[in-house]
Amino acid sequence: MLDSSSPIRLETAGPVATLTLARPASRNALSMATLAALRSALAGLADDARIRAIVVTHEGPAFSAGHDLKEITARRADADGGRGFFEALMAACAQVMTMIVRAPQPVIAAVEGVATAAGCQLVASCDLAIAGEEASFATPGVHIGLFCSTPMVALSRNLSRKHAMEMLLTGEAIDAETAARLGLVNRVVEAGAALEAAQELARRIAEKSGATVEIGKRAFYEQAEMTLDQAYAHASRVMVQNMLAADAQEGICAFIEKRPPTWAQE
Repeated sequence: MLDSSSPIRLETAGPVATLTLARPASRNALSMATLAALRSALAGLADDARIRAIVVTHEGPAFSAGHDLKEITARRADADGGRGFFEALMAACAQVMTMIVRAPQPVIAAVEGVATAAGCQLVASCDLAIAGEEASFATPGVHIGLFCSTPMVALSRNLSRKHAMEMLLTGEAIDAETAARLGLVNRVVEAGAALEAAQELARRIAEKSGATVEIGKRAFYEQAEMTLDQAYAHASRVMVQNMLAADAQEGICAFIEKRPPTWAQE
């Protein structure tokens, strides 16, 4: 559990950790302090073998409104016009998004409200996402002369190019059902039920071998950036590595013997 002044809240229930964005008054903007808290929490969870899945959710009506525009505006008074701070902010944001992708555990977003700009980027960076039926998603930077270039990285790795470009060029919001149809979220649930659904999904994943899930998640993202031949060669090496692991031996034996597997404690 983080201290009460933290912009995020960390809670654990068995093998599932829930990270809650807890600055509802600021629409859970990804300020430098919030990014630092997320970075610290993710680093700690990555090293905790007891945690098999992570859920990212929020307090208040907004999942996240993106970067804190008031914080950005205030730093324009810096001697360099804010350049140094802006560079540090973008680097911090990229680090958090990359940590989510590279976390050994699957990370699941639970979204009830609006997720815009870097908030939409956060959803797209998660491995899985559950949305309440009243959730909405947008990359509206183009409306204020600030193209959502960093959200574009995550968005373009979830949606087709034309769908991503439409969101980026128009800045218009899409509803939860459209987000599911386009591939930004996995499924839509009744309003108010996203967190429960995400935690249930996390618990189902947590029942699997943690070592196997970690191997599979890492290989998924690695092969996605390769050519077809490279991807098959890499995935084949990963499969051999996985076949030699204790959990694979246990899982196969349990299947043949028609019993539940007992996974190794990583």
